[in-house]
Amino acid sequence: MAHYPSIFNDVIGPVMRGPSSSHCAASLRIARICRDLMDGSLKNILIEFDPNGSLATTHKGQGSDMGLFGGFLGWEAYDERLPEAEKHLATAGIEVAIEIRDIQAEHPNTYKFTLTNDLGSHTLTALSTGGGMIEVIEIDGSEVFMMGDYYETLVYCSDHDRVMSFLNSSFRFDEIIHHPGPNPFIEIRSQEKPDEILRQELMAMDQVTSIKFLEPVLPIRSRKGLAVPFITCHDMMVYNEDKGKELWELALDYESARGNISSVEVFEKMRDIIRIMGNAIETGLKGTKYEDRILGSQSPRFREQMLAGNLIKGDVNNRVIMYVSSIMEVKSSMGVIVAAPTAGSCGALPGAIFGTAHEMGLPEEDMVKAMLSAGLIGVFIAAHATFAAEVGGCMAETGSGGGMAAAGIVGLKGGTLQQSIAASSLALQNSLGIICDPIGNRVEAPCLGRNVMAATNAISSANMALSDYEYLIPLDEVIQTMKVVGDRIDHTLRCTNLGGLSVTASAKRIEAGLEQGTVMAYKSC
Repeated sequence: MAHYPSIFNDVIGPVMRGPSSSHCAASLRIARICRDLMDGSLKNILIEFDPNGSLATTHKGQGSDMGLFGGFLGWEAYDERLPEAEKHLATAGIEVAIEIRDIQAEHPNTYKFTLTNDLGSHTLTALSTGGGMIEVIEIDGSEVFMMGDYYETLVYCSDHDRVMSFLNSSFRFDEIIHHPGPNPFIEIRSQEKPDEILRQELMAMDQVTSIKFLEPVLPIRSRKGLAVPFITCHDMMVYNEDKGKELWELALDYESARGNISSVEVFEKMRDIIRIMGNAIETGLKGTKYEDRILGSQSPRFREQMLAGNLIKGDVNNRVIMYVSSIMEVKSSMGVIVAAPTAGSCGALPGAIFGTAHEMGLPEEDMVKAMLSAGLIGVFIAAHATFAAEVGGCMAETGSGGGMAAAGIVGLKGGTLQQSIAASSLALQNSLGIICDPIGNRVEAPCLGRNVMAATNAISSANMALSDYEYLIPLDEVIQTMKVVGDRIDHTLRCTNLGGLSVTASAKRIEAGLEQGTVMAYKSC
C-alpha cells in the first residue's frame, strides 16, 4: 500500500509533551486505539516488548510508559497531566503489566497488547515508526494495516458475506476488508464515523456480535484515490518546470493535494505551528525546572554570556544555539513542543529557522514559508528513509532536521529553488552515520549537542549553497543513502541504550542516580 507522507502528520508534528515522539506521542496514539477497541473500558492490560528491540531497555526512561498510560486514559499528547499518568491510571482502576519476552518482533519499536475488561479481551500489535507515526499490524490474530488516519469500524460477525452486502448498500466508505482470522471481523475505512442508526441496524443482525469504532489519531486524514503531485525531489522539479514556483509554494501544492485542504488552510495551519514553536523558545529562555532530568536550564545563562560579549562572535550561530537549547530544555521539562521532525530533534529545525529569521529581522510570514519548505524536504525523507533513531540512528532525527532547516534558511535569504535543494543535500551528506546513544537513557545528551550541530550545519550548508558550491549528489540519492546507512548501523547504536556513550561508566552512574532519584541536574566541570 502506497504511503504518501503528510507534512502535518509525518514531518512537522505532533504537538506534544515528553522526551521522544517515537516513544511518547506514538505510544499514546497506539493506546488511544487500544482504548477504542475496548469501548473506552479497560481493566487489565498486558504489554509485551521484544528483548531485541529498542523498547525493552527504553520504555520507561524515554516515556513510552507515560504515553501509553495517558492514551489508555484517552488524553491528548500535550495534556499537562501526562507526567502523572501512572498515578491517574491506578486511580481509574486499570492494572498494567509489562513483560519482556520473545514476541518475534521484526521492528525495534513493536508494542504487543492483550486487553481485558468485564466483557472480554482483544489483542493488538502496533509499531512506532518515527516522529509519532504508528502502524497497527495485528488485531485479534488478523493482519491489518492501520495508521490512524481513517475512521475504522470493526464489525465482528459470523457471516461476512451478508454483512458486507448490507454495508455495500447502506454506507459510504473508502474501503472494506474481511479479516477471516480466529476472531473474524470486517474492517471499514471511512471519512466519517457511522451514525447510530447504522450501528443499530448492524447490531440487529443475527450474524453481528459486536462493533468497534476506532477514531483517527492523526490530524490529516487519508482517503480513497489519494494522489499527490510528486513524491521525490526529481518529480517535484519536473512538476515545476512550467510553473516557476518556490519551494514553499510547492509545499502548499503537495499538502493541499495530500490533505484535501486549501492552500490557505495549509499556510494557516503552519502559522499555528510556528507560534507554538515560538512560545517554546520564549518559555525556555525564562528558565525551566523539572526534577527527573540530567541537564539543568542552560539557555538563560547562554543568553547572559552572549549579551555580555563573553562568547566567540557569530551572531546568527549564537542565537541559534540559544534557541535550540531553549526548546530542548522545554522538552526535557515536559513542556509543550512540536516534534519537528521528532521530539528528540525538536530543537534543530525551529532553532535554526527562528534564529536566522530573528537575526535578519524577518516577519512571521517568512518563517511560515521557511517551515513549509523544510516540511516538504521532510516529506521526501519520510517517504524514502525514516525519522526513527531506532531504525536509522540520530542521522534520521537531527540529521534530517538539519537537512530540512538548510532548505528553509536558503528561502529566508531569498535563494533559488535549486539552491534550497543543494543546501539540503549538503546538510544531509554531512550527517550520514550519526549514531543514537542517549546518556542515562534520557533524550537530553548528547542530543542537545547534536541538535546544535544539526542547526549550525544547516546554516553552513545554506551559505555554501547560496555561494553555488557543488553538491554533487542529488537529494533523492542522498536520502536513499540515508536508508542504506541507517540499516547498517548496529542495533546497539540505534537508541537502545546498549552502545556508544550510553554504556560509558559515567553514563551508567548517571542512569543509576536517575533511577534512585538522587540525580537532579548536572553542571559541567
